[in-house]
Amino acid sequence: MDEMSSNNPLGSLISLLLFLGFGGWFLAKAGIVSGGLLSFGGLLIFLAALALIGLRVVNQYERAVILTLGKYSSTRQPGLTWILPGIQRMMKVDMRIITASIPQQEVITKDNVPVGTNAVVYFKVISAEKALLEIENFGRAVKEYGQAALRDVVGGIELDTLLAEREQIAEEITKIVDQATSAWGVKITDIKIQDIELPADMKRVMAKQAESERERRAVIIRAEGEYTAAEKLAQAAERLSKIPGGLSLRTLATIEKINPDPSKTVIFALPVEVFEGLKSLGDFLKEKKQ
Repeated sequence: MDEMSSNNPLGSLISLLLFLGFGGWFLAKAGIVSGGLLSFGGLLIFLAALALIGLRVVNQYERAVILTLGKYSSTRQPGLTWILPGIQRMMKVDMRIITASIPQQEVITKDNVPVGTNAVVYFKVISAEKALLEIENFGRAVKEYGQAALRDVVGGIELDTLLAEREQIAEEITKIVDQATSAWGVKITDIKIQDIELPADMKRVMAKQAESERERRAVIIRAEGEYTAAEKLAQAAERLSKIPGGLSLRTLATIEKINPDPSKTVIFALPVEVFEGLKSLGDFLKEKKQ
């Protein structure tokens, strides 16, 4: 907010009148000019000076609030405008989005964990006259109200919720602050929680918790892998047993893999029929005993 008082222009006007008065009195005393002509010229100079001193420029991003004898009279739009010095006063209000930083606040969460939080408030003036007439300093008021709302909201939730739902919490704070500041002619566009500072002990505990969680997931993944491998092995064994000579071929392949140097390997090969004959003999002896 840029406040332009009329004291300085009024002082300049009074100084100019005094200068003209003394100069006119000197010229009239000396008989250089007549009193009527001098009065007319002084009046013209006074009006021209009054017109120049009352000129004001309002920038595109500003609005000008005019007070006439201390009472609100109008709000001027951007461009060239004029006020009556000594009678009217003009105060400019910036209508752009303003950024206000909320310093770090020490807050105890609902589960009794002390945390430090800071945030940034983005707001803009939508009614220049309300921002000047309804509250003393709207920028400081928005900052302090946002600070109080931040402490209230963070103090009513648990730490896990604060860490996981930062955006939702910021939106809730934005609604609370915007509802309160709308009567001041201020619109809260956004509030962002920048940082959440945790105690050192809590950081170590959370690190251990995360490590334990990763270990739990690793054990589960390893167990699931072994279970799947066992199922596949069972299916492979069942299929090999149904194919004549399948187990023998698998045995030979396994022997080849466990002997990297074939020159040092001695293999005693027996026909599959020998094992089948031994199996038949065993079955025969078992039936005979029964």
